[in-house]
Amino acid sequence: MKIDVLSLFPAMFEGVFGESILKKAQEKEAVSFNVIDFREFSPHKQKSVDDYPYGGGAGMVLKPEPVFEAVDAITTSNTEKPRVILMCPQGERFTQRKAEELSTESHLVFICGHYEGYDERIREHLVTDEISIGDFVLTGGELGAMVAIDSIVRLLPEVLGNAESAAKDSFSSGLLEHPHYTRPAAYRGLEVPAVLTSGNHANIEEWRKKESLRRTWERRPDLLKEINLDSQQQEWLHHFEKDKKNVD
Repeated sequence: MKIDVLSLFPAMFEGVFGESILKKAQEKEAVSFNVIDFREFSPHKQKSVDDYPYGGGAGMVLKPEPVFEAVDAITTSNTEKPRVILMCPQGERFTQRKAEELSTESHLVFICGHYEGYDERIREHLVTDEISIGDFVLTGGELGAMVAIDSIVRLLPEVLGNAESAAKDSFSSGLLEHPHYTRPAAYRGLEVPAVLTSGNHANIEEWRKKESLRRTWERRPDLLKEINLDSQQQEWLHHFEKDKKNVD
């Protein structure tokens, strides 16, 4: 996969792309990163990239020329059009499903904005996707792009050491992931659930599925509305609700 990032602050990405999984992904040649300062594509002598909004109002707006020209420069030689992703608080809420979808692409372009917003022509005629990482506003799109890129790249083949890791992550199955424990089995009087040290793999798998459902029900019940639960899960859910009523 090739990932291009358009940013006015390219140095922000050096630490993120040069460490941990993203660094290993590059070493394995699963992905290549290219961060472009789109200020260099400004047609103005002072390299300005923003201007006052027509009609008045607070803040400055990113001009169309630098963004259009920068995208053209990295896509003109391509035989296939990339997905051009605008980081924007008005965009689609980024989810694991979206990360999985984008991880199948060969070329992604992320546009990181600043100031009050984008000239609407960028949104209407250049981008294919608009993404938001949450219902809050950041100073710029760089941090959101880093989050999205990390979640996408870790899904690429051979990037994670264990191929099952991504498949069993929270949200990949629609449910939150089950609790994890490691050695020592007892610490300060706190013990690991006995089923996990029993060696009975069937019981362990059942416990994990049940606790995954319980954790989702307790913390993110909204997710259950989007999942078709099997008969066993429905029975567990009934017991969770019954137990809660008894406690209340």
